[in-house]
Amino acid sequence: MFTFAGMDVKMFLTLLRKEIVLEFRQRYAISGIVLYVFSMIFVVYVASIRVLPPVWNILFWLIVLFASINAVVKSFVQESGARQLYYYQIADPSMLLLAKIVYNTLLLFVLSGLAYGAYSVVAGNPVKDPGLFWLVLVLGSLGFSIAFTFIASIAARANNSATLMAILSFPVVLPILLTLIRLSQIALRLIQDTSYKKDIINLLAIDAILVALTFVLFPFVWKD
Repeated sequence: MFTFAGMDVKMFLTLLRKEIVLEFRQRYAISGIVLYVFSMIFVVYVASIRVLPPVWNILFWLIVLFASINAVVKSFVQESGARQLYYYQIADPSMLLLAKIVYNTLLLFVLSGLAYGAYSVVAGNPVKDPGLFWLVLVLGSLGFSIAFTFIASIAARANNSATLMAILSFPVVLPILLTLIRLSQIALRLIQDTSYKKDIINLLAIDAILVALTFVLFPFVWKD
């Protein structure tokens, strides 16, 4: 059994592979998310409006935000009680959570990249600093993945999970979203700020706090 920093790598890779295999078996889920993204972009195209850079920025992150919610909310809701009991018996809750966070981060990054490409074709590409913008996409995918994965684990225990997730998500995601919008404004040269690295550090700090809280609280939620 290979371990790294106290982590069972083999178990982690097995759980990560399980997430990928389940996604490909249930293609309707990812297909529905991709359809949602391109439908929103198609609405912008049909509207035939001139999308100014500030509006472009806001619309893009709204599309990514709601696509992220639809992508991650199924992390625990789609699993039956019997399957969760089986995972509880064979896997460490931290490994299960880490596998879901890594998978959801990769999924959200792919969706964000697709949304960026399609949106740029339809509404133009006002991004002046592509390197910074792609970094923002990575950080946004990570932040949304951590926040929504843990909230989905809590909401899955409630009967009205969709409503609970919407309520819990707002105060957690808002500071992440505002920071992402500000960083992307810098990438679009809408504002000039040479100290944007502080915003990146703040975003990483928010992600680190969410990770710490998630790994501390999730085992108690998982045992419930």
